[in-house]
Amino acid sequence: MADFQIAIIGAGPAGLSAAARAQILDQQNQVSTPSYVLLEGFEVVAKTIQRYQKGKKVMAEPGFLDLRSDVRFEEGRREEILGWWQGRCEELGINIRYQAEVSAITGSKGAFDIALVNGENISAENIILGIGLEGNPRMLGVDGERLDRVQYNLEDPKAFHDEIILVVGAGDSAIENALALSEQNDVFILNRRDEFSRAKEGNLNLILKAISDDGHRLNCFYSTSIKSVTQNSEGKPLHVVMKTPEGDITMDCDRIVARLGAIPPRRFVESIGIQFPSERRDAIPELSRHYESNVPGVYIVGSLAGYPLIKQAMNQGYDVVEFINGNFIKPADYPLLQHQLLGLPYDREVDELLERFQALIPMFRKLNSLAFRELIIESTIIAGYPSDQVLDDARRKINTLASKLRAEGRNPRMTKVIAEGDVIYDRGEFGTSFFTIVDGEVVLENEVEGQQLRTTLGRGEFFGESSLLSGRPRGEKAIAGSNCIVVETPRRTMLKLMNSNEEVRSGIDWIFVVRELQRHFAPFAPLRELRDLGARVGTRQFDAGATIYDEGDEAASLFIVRSGAITLSRQVDGQDVLVSQLRSGKLFGQMALMGDGIRRETATATVAAEVIEVERAEFLELVQRNDARIRQLQEDVSRQVIDKARMSVRPDAAGLFRFLMRNGLGEATNVLVIDERLCVGCDNCEKACAETHEGLCRLDRKSGPTAVDVHIPSACRHCEQPHCMKDCPPNAILRAASGEVFITDACIGCGNCEKNCPYDVIRLSYAAPKKPGLLSWLLFGRGSGPGERQGFEPDAEAKARGKKAVKCDACVNVKGGPACVRACPTGAAKRIGPAEFVALVEGRMQ
Repeated sequence: MADFQIAIIGAGPAGLSAAARAQILDQQNQVSTPSYVLLEGFEVVAKTIQRYQKGKKVMAEPGFLDLRSDVRFEEGRREEILGWWQGRCEELGINIRYQAEVSAITGSKGAFDIALVNGENISAENIILGIGLEGNPRMLGVDGERLDRVQYNLEDPKAFHDEIILVVGAGDSAIENALALSEQNDVFILNRRDEFSRAKEGNLNLILKAISDDGHRLNCFYSTSIKSVTQNSEGKPLHVVMKTPEGDITMDCDRIVARLGAIPPRRFVESIGIQFPSERRDAIPELSRHYESNVPGVYIVGSLAGYPLIKQAMNQGYDVVEFINGNFIKPADYPLLQHQLLGLPYDREVDELLERFQALIPMFRKLNSLAFRELIIESTIIAGYPSDQVLDDARRKINTLASKLRAEGRNPRMTKVIAEGDVIYDRGEFGTSFFTIVDGEVVLENEVEGQQLRTTLGRGEFFGESSLLSGRPRGEKAIAGSNCIVVETPRRTMLKLMNSNEEVRSGIDWIFVVRELQRHFAPFAPLRELRDLGARVGTRQFDAGATIYDEGDEAASLFIVRSGAITLSRQVDGQDVLVSQLRSGKLFGQMALMGDGIRRETATATVAAEVIEVERAEFLELVQRNDARIRQLQEDVSRQVIDKARMSVRPDAAGLFRFLMRNGLGEATNVLVIDERLCVGCDNCEKACAETHEGLCRLDRKSGPTAVDVHIPSACRHCEQPHCMKDCPPNAILRAASGEVFITDACIGCGNCEKNCPYDVIRLSYAAPKKPGLLSWLLFGRGSGPGERQGFEPDAEAKARGKKAVKCDACVNVKGGPACVRACPTGAAKRIGPAEFVALVEGRMQ
């Protein structure tokens, strides 16, 4: 007979919660000897948290999830939480053995043998592994990663003073270390991505506030990684080379704190017989809905189960012990998912539906079940019904529950019920969410060469990836088809998933490439016929200013702009003349493959760009298809030849075009330009802007660059991929379906958008005090008149609300369009898009 019913290995949050539940069940059952044992290799509980930096604030996320544990946990300082937990262990009398490190586990369910390093052996019917990932930090992966001053943990940030420190990473640990160190050091945090997509909301708010505060000793390098680290013989101990979008830069520093996560202790876990789904270093074991591994009787909880959040780990520990004791309780997130799935035409339990959803979507099959649950919680479920009584019944059920929950002060996300035939999104709309089809059909409609093209997508397929990855408007209309059930996932959630799961990222990248090939070369070809070819086509990334190819090079490939913008230029009489500027979705370089094989221009990344490269063999395979767009490709090439020739012989026009690109029009979708030949300086544009926006002007006519009588005032460009949206903690910056980028009332005034905008068109301001009406000013001289009152004193209510971000919204939803254009008496002010840039340039040269 086994010594214990349950052996819990690891006294972290998950193991401690499991032990507490087992102890209380023992008390309730009035057993004379413990039915469980908690084995901890350290001398105290929660080894990982013991090693947190001193004074660290530990957050109780995710906020949407209730805690289910017999051990207290809420947001607090490291020392407080450790005190609660140690005290609870003593209060309950938990059967814990310290310095009981496990060396091996053998046997099977009902008779596991656990060997300890001290030579002792313990037997148990079931095992709960809560060992986490501590002790397996991910290294930098570069020369110098093991130098003395390159460290992978930080216990006491107060131990370092007036140093230059690089913190590498974008997760919670990196953020918390950087914030603590920056109190008395100059800190630079290196984020490999262009935003903090993996951070908890609280940490996200704190890091963005610190970065945007010029008085804080913390700065951030986005899209940056370390290339090498070497020791200095003089000065600062470390010499670091970093790869940034602007090229390699160097920095000397005192130390590097790398917080790149950790990898599972595979050798020990696999020795038990537990299998991993892949050879990837960061792969985690596949588990059942009750956290049981492929080895019956061995359960895994905590970060080794795939999710390191403390609250979730504690809930898992509680739930597993209840399950082993025959109590099948529902997970803590069950009510949230129940509300989201309420409007579906199925009569099934939440867990059964989730398992079905995941099984039906190939891209998500290998996703850890906990990560998939969170993805669903953060997404919107769309259910399409026939336009009859069934639809009305579904809507009535949703509305009834929503009213009841709102009365209780709750506002959960619920199923979005629509009719078959309703438009999910329209062609030309701006949106960045991603759609996955769980069941039924979705029809994508597009127009190709005057013909209506309808593509029907089915179960397991997805759409919307082009806008997610490139930021460009929707290229097609998406219509709810028969019995469709669709998961709409917001951009931030998808980016977090793509950054942490290579299978998801590669799947989305691959279908993006296939659909781009279809769109440009064979729009009537079934996707299945292009799949193998798409797998042979790669993507390349270029920093702003990087050369993709030079004029005169021999050509071996063409390119499709996936994101960013590309400038094409030629040498004319020794002068570098701009001949074209291309945005996402456009082809370039194809003339060399369709002509004599020599590049006729130099291609440069206008801004950071990513391109799809199609080599000659794949190009020939595409154009030799019976349904290839040969005629359209030839016409496009002819048009490009003419356009480039026009620009080549007019270097003055090319100079103006380059000026426009240099000042942000390369990524603009809607920009205000002023013809200074017509402008009389009346400032009606500014006054109208202020009057339309509650007394705050969103543009500065006088500031901004000018060339050849074309003035670009300080006003929002409504960029294709808005910089201001990056790392907005409350997601307060949105894009209308018509393209306007605007700020909602959710703004918290963190200032991150102001700092991220490269064109200085966002400011923080208090709300302006209300002014007397226009007639009061005209008749009685009350107030300051139309426009923003300079140097106004905010009232008490405005001060209480604090400063908020203010930017041009292109008068979204204002009847008649932008007020600045409507108020211009001479027609000098115009708002234009990319299609009008060339016409603007040529109009100035006539």
